[in-house]
Amino acid sequence: MEIISYIEKAKNGDQVAFTYLLDHYWNEVYGFMLKRTENETDSEDITIETFSKAFDKLTTYNPEFQFNTWLIAIAKNVHIDLLRKKKSSLFVEITDEEDQQAHNIADSSPSAEDELITEQNLAQLLHFIKELKPHYQEVIQLRYFQEMSYQEIAEQLQEPLSNVKIKLLRAKKLLAEIIQNHR
Repeated sequence: MEIISYIEKAKNGDQVAFTYLLDHYWNEVYGFMLKRTENETDSEDITIETFSKAFDKLTTYNPEFQFNTWLIAIAKNVHIDLLRKKKSSLFVEITDEEDQQAHNIADSSPSAEDELITEQNLAQLLHFIKELKPHYQEVIQLRYFQEMSYQEIAEQLQEPLSNVKIKLLRAKKLLAEIIQNHR
């Protein structure tokens, strides 16, 4: 009964309710994904993405089902999407002859154009990140540029782990909105 009231409050935008739901279910979703992926970083990312999607679609939650069951179903789908992305980025098999032809032609070092495009994309991303409030910039920088774990970020900022998770969740959403608005 208590969970349903938090879900209802969260549907109405209550941040305390969001935090409660995240704290209450984080370990269950994270633990489930850790067993599946056997990778802490992937599990953290999938769990964050799961809560992001769940909170976005909270109005579609059917209270006839357990909330944790709904979250696990979302987590499974996020994991499947991640696997599809990884699979689609794998190389296609080529024959030795094709490989030799490609080797004769291809220079694996990036061209000046490639480097310029990479620099421009990074510069543009950094510009978008600078549009975020400073505390959101900081968690994005620590997570994605310094590749710190959620726990390491919490220790560095001297904040509870749940605060770091929520900040990162919001920062990613806001950054996505900024990028979308500049297209």
